[in-house]
Amino acid sequence: MFKNFFPSKILSLKNKTISNLVFFLTIITTIGLFYSLVASPPDYIQGDSVRIMYVHVPSSFIAIGIFGIIGMSSIINLVFKIKIMPLICKSLAPVGLVFAVISIITGSLWGKPTWGIWWVWDARLTSMVILLFFYIAYILIWKVVKKFEEANKISSIIAIIGLFNLPIIRYSVDWWNTLHQPSSLSLTSAPTIHYTMLIPLIIMFFVMIIFSLIIFLMRYKTEIMKFKLNNKKNIK
Repeated sequence: MFKNFFPSKILSLKNKTISNLVFFLTIITTIGLFYSLVASPPDYIQGDSVRIMYVHVPSSFIAIGIFGIIGMSSIINLVFKIKIMPLICKSLAPVGLVFAVISIITGSLWGKPTWGIWWVWDARLTSMVILLFFYIAYILIWKVVKKFEEANKISSIIAIIGLFNLPIIRYSVDWWNTLHQPSSLSLTSAPTIHYTMLIPLIIMFFVMIIFSLIIFLMRYKTEIMKFKLNNKKNIK
C-alpha cells in the first residue's frame, strides 16, 4: 500500500546518490567561496563586511522559500489528504529552521559594521524572527503530539497561518521605513547589484540549494521508514 504514497526512486535512493551530490556540493562550494572571499570586490561603503551577504541573502531566501513550500503543501494536505505531504513538510522544516537561524545570525553580524548596532526591531528583522518561531512551533508539534493525524492537522494549520508572514517579510522594506536596505534582487525588475557581486551570490545560492536537497533526501527517507514502521506496529 505504501508504494502508492511514496515515489519508488526516493525509497530506493542509495548512499552513492547522496555521495555524488556531496561531491558536487564540495566542488561548487569551493568555487563559490573563491568568488565570494577572493574574486569579488569589497563594497565602496561597507568594505569587506559586504561578503556576509553571500551567506545571509541565500539563507534568507531559502528559509522563506522552504516555509512557503511547507505552507502550500499543508493546504494540499488538508484538502486532498495526500499522505506524502506531511512527510515532505516534516523533512523540510528542520532545514528551513537552520537557514532561518543562519539568516538572523549573519544579519546581526552584518548589521553591526553597517548600522552600528547588532539588532533593531524593524519590520524585516522582526518578521524573520516570527518566521523562526513558526518553524519552531511546527517542529515542536510533531515532537509533542504523538498521534500522527492530530499532529498533522495542527502542524498544517500552523504552517498555513505562517504563510501570511511571508509577504510581510518580502515587502516590509517597501511598506515601512526600516533600517534594513531594500532588496537588490527581484523577479519583476533587473538586479541592482553589480555582476561582480551577483555571480558569487548566485553560486552561493545554488550551494545552499544543493545542501538543502541533500539533507532533505536523507531526512525524507528516514521519515518514510518511520511512517511505515509505525503503521506496521498499529496493524499488529
